[in-house]
This record gives sequence, C-alpha cells and structure tokens, in this order.
Amino acid sequence: MSGTSMDAIDAALVRFSDNSLELLEYNQFPIEDAIRNDVRNLSADSDDAKIRKYHGLLGELFSEAVIKIILQSGMDGTKISAVGSHGQTISHLPDAVPPRTLQIGDATIIATRTGIITVADFRRMDMAVGGQGAPLAPALHANHFRSRSANRCILNLGGIANITILPANLNAMVTGFDTGPGNCLLDDWNRLHNKTNMDENGDWAKGGIPDFELLEQLLADPYFKKPAPKSSGRDYFNLQWLHSNLELLGKYITPGNIQATLLQLTVTSIAGAINQQAVTIEELYLCGGGSHNPVLVSEIGVKLPDIAITTTQSLGMDPDAVEAVTFAWLAKRRLDGLPGNLPSVTGAKRSVLLGDIYEPNYKSNV
Repeated sequence: MSGTSMDAIDAALVRFSDNSLELLEYNQFPIEDAIRNDVRNLSADSDDAKIRKYHGLLGELFSEAVIKIILQSGMDGTKISAVGSHGQTISHLPDAVPPRTLQIGDATIIATRTGIITVADFRRMDMAVGGQGAPLAPALHANHFRSRSANRCILNLGGIANITILPANLNAMVTGFDTGPGNCLLDDWNRLHNKTNMDENGDWAKGGIPDFELLEQLLADPYFKKPAPKSSGRDYFNLQWLHSNLELLGKYITPGNIQATLLQLTVTSIAGAINQQAVTIEELYLCGGGSHNPVLVSEIGVKLPDIAITTTQSLGMDPDAVEAVTFAWLAKRRLDGLPGNLPSVTGAKRSVLLGDIYEPNYKSNV
C-alpha cells in the first residue's frame, strides 16, 4: 500500500497459520517525486484521462513492489496465495450524498504482471452497508493486539491519524476512528516552504512557537467534535483548509510557527480523542511514519502523561509494516469468505466481505 502521505510503497510478505501471523519480509520502495506530486494533486474531480493514467501507472509500480519483495525474500512466487492491495486513495467522502471513495492502482495489472490472485477495493462494500469504509486496520488490531489485562489503544500516525480502542474486557466493543490530521498538513506545509518531503525528525516544528490562537481556531472545526464513527482524508484536511483558517484569523504568523502549531493540532486532537473514551487507556502503541518523529512522539507523551507509550514493535510487529500487514490479512479474510470490517468502528449496518478478487490467467513465475 501507499498511504495518505504517499512517502513510499510499503510491501509486506506475511505467513498465516491458524490465528497467528508471521511477517517474513518487509520493505519500502520509493516513489519518484514527479509521480508522487502528480498523484497528490489528484482528486475525484480530476480529469478522467489523468486518473486513468495514474491508475495504470500505480498498478505497474505496485506490481514491481510485489515482485521485489518476493525476490528479496527468496521465496518461490508460486507459493504466494494472494496479493492484498489497498491502492492509493485520491478521494474519500463517506458523508457525501451518495457516499464515495476512490483508490487507484489497477489490480488487473497487479494480477497480470505477478501471476498472483489480487484482492483490492476494500472500502466500498462497507460503505454500501452504511459504513465509513475506514478505518479498516482496527479489525486486525483487535485480532492481534488485544490484551485481557490492559486497556490498549493503537495509534496509527499516518497522513491521517486514527485510533483503535481495545478494552481488556472482551465483552466490550472495539471502537476506533480517524482523529484528524496526522502527518499530512505537517508534510504539505513543510513541502511548500522547505521543498523537502517531510520535516525530518520534527526539527522545523521544534524550532517554532505554537500560535495558540490559531490552534484554537483549527480545533474549532466541527470534525473534531463530531461523534464516531467518522473518517477523513486529504479531501478535508489540506492546505486549502489551513489557508482558509489563516484568512479567518486575519493575522501574520511565521511559517515556522505555523508548523509548530500544526504539530500541536495533531497532538491535541489525538490526546483529546483518547481522553474521551469510555475506558481508561493504560497502554498506547504507535505505528505509521509519524512514530519516527521524536518531537511528535514526545509531545503526545506530554499530553498523555499517565499512559505507557511505545510502538507496536513491543507487540512483535514493525510499526512501519502494520498497515501493509492489515491488507494482507484482509485479503486472506476475503479468500476465506470471512468478513473484514468491524461495524462498531465503521458504523456499517452489518459485517461484510471486503474486497474484489482479480484472478490472473497464469501462475506466478516470480
């Protein structure tokens, strides 16, 4: 998969047995800046020819990532049961009328180039039964990270941040939702001013001073007060949203101080969401690219001083690989004829199978 930040293509090779899984191989394969920038600027309203172009191009790139991870592992490609491909989200509008979501990265190309059954388009069936279509990772979190002895929260610090609440009481429902921006605004604002893909280690944000008047303005957005289930994306939290709020505020703030404020927006919205849960969270496990940002992680700790914070590595899974593993797991669920969504998270009326199956005309020769 390539997430909201689109910093790379994540590929995970996973072996499943009974109720356990083993991450055999993982890697991140870079995406050319020109392609990344073009795809980031796509939306559902983009020219149809341009969407089709990148639908095919990303299908080729995802195929290459599959082949590379198999070769890296030394495994016989014919032993791979399936590829689970999330695709690149270019639009996610679960509250539109009608609700809609769009991920590109042609699965027919992946199946054809690799010779491996490919499962893709995981979100729309959940939306068809009234769900948000996101987040989907909480279903994996519930299966593999839940504890009988401690109330846990899994925090994915991707472009959009999302949480999964895992009560120790197994009779209690698992819940989760997108809390708001994770890295997306931080990356976009940094890219605009520093021409680099990310604020490395949070150094630029650390050097700024948060403007609390701006922070209050941003946190007043209705999304943060909206009850779950809820999910969001770049359609909502983007530079246009930020500029609109800056215009409403009507004062000049230095770019560095805005970056510091955006970091506090991520931190404050996450902490607020966790503190509002019905259970008292004792353990917080981080995953996603933002788990490598020491300033972001430190500030989360400041906001949540009574919670033990570490990464999913402590639970046996590379924090960078969690989302890619999720879609391997969801692909297996689909092929096994098992539902993949959690209605308590997405708001769907019922559990459903997730994903369409694309079968190649030949066996893998990888």
